[in-house]
Amino acid sequence: MKESKGRAVVVGGSIAGVSAVHALLSAGWEVVVVEKTTAPPTGSSTGAGLGLDPLAQTIINSWLPHQQSDHLLNIHTLALTIDQVFISAIVSPRFQLTSLIQFTTSGYILWGHVFQSFCVSDDNKSVKVQTKVLQTGDIVEVAGTQATVLGEGLDLSDDENSDVFAGLQKVYQDLGKCLYFDLGSGTHAVFYELLNRKINWICMIKKMQEEAEKTWVPELVRVIKATKEPFLNVIYDCDPFRQIVWDHVVLIGDAAHPTTPHGLRSTNMSILDAAVLGQCLMKFGIENLAVGLEEYQSVRLPVTSKQVLHSRKMGRMKQGLVLADGQVFDPKTATPQECQDLQQKRMPGFNDLTRG
Repeated sequence: MKESKGRAVVVGGSIAGVSAVHALLSAGWEVVVVEKTTAPPTGSSTGAGLGLDPLAQTIINSWLPHQQSDHLLNIHTLALTIDQVFISAIVSPRFQLTSLIQFTTSGYILWGHVFQSFCVSDDNKSVKVQTKVLQTGDIVEVAGTQATVLGEGLDLSDDENSDVFAGLQKVYQDLGKCLYFDLGSGTHAVFYELLNRKINWICMIKKMQEEAEKTWVPELVRVIKATKEPFLNVIYDCDPFRQIVWDHVVLIGDAAHPTTPHGLRSTNMSILDAAVLGQCLMKFGIENLAVGLEEYQSVRLPVTSKQVLHSRKMGRMKQGLVLADGQVFDPKTATPQECQDLQQKRMPGFNDLTRG
């Protein structure tokens, strides 16, 4: 008797994992999520917003309750109406996990389970994922026919008369409608407005506050200095993988393509991974699982590999590092073509709705 419904074990309940849940449920699969946190996070008032392109928004809306989808997404987003970077909305940081998890139904998630290992059965038809329960220390195995392995800001909402916010608006008049990239010699800053007068900013510079006055306009310097506890984060990336499918084990999201943030694509890549995976599983069914997973890899791997490398190039240009041709990008002497290379719409596959 043929098995009509697959069972997936998703390791990680962040944006890629939760997106995978929606896509797999739509394809008729049973899903269990292993997540190490003990409960849905409450989010923070500031922090990195998530850039969503129109396709990612359409996919998310398709997963939400139909009568509420537009409203739910809109109240958590700030639309970018100026095509400086071709990203159409910024999502509040607390939306990344809590809101999307709500629409997944928490009954699918095993909270407080830390991923330990996985093994594939001898006949390659099932996967067992071993987890450790944080509260008890017990080791628990979760079985599936397929496993998906996943691999700061300033809050001015309480100060309507903030001189810092007013100064920034004066210099950067399209604030709230786009992302700003301010390039300096060998460094850059990116900043944008989130909902309710919150400013997210990222500054690529050593000795940040001490050096800010030498590089940025006074209004931006005030924002940097007004942030009492800036969050410092080391950026890692790696060369694109040669494969993202092994038998019944699949990589999606940052586990499949860890990338630098310079291309603003990580969230969109994760959502599109899940959507394509769901479409492939629905197309071929559990009876032809291997074929469906191979198609997922053939569709996603080429474009995400190009996006990882392009994002790396953008980062090296913005940070004044040596490029592959031995040159160093200098915003003061850059050609129009070099400046165009920094636009988000130049990202490979950006306008390809079938591959993303």
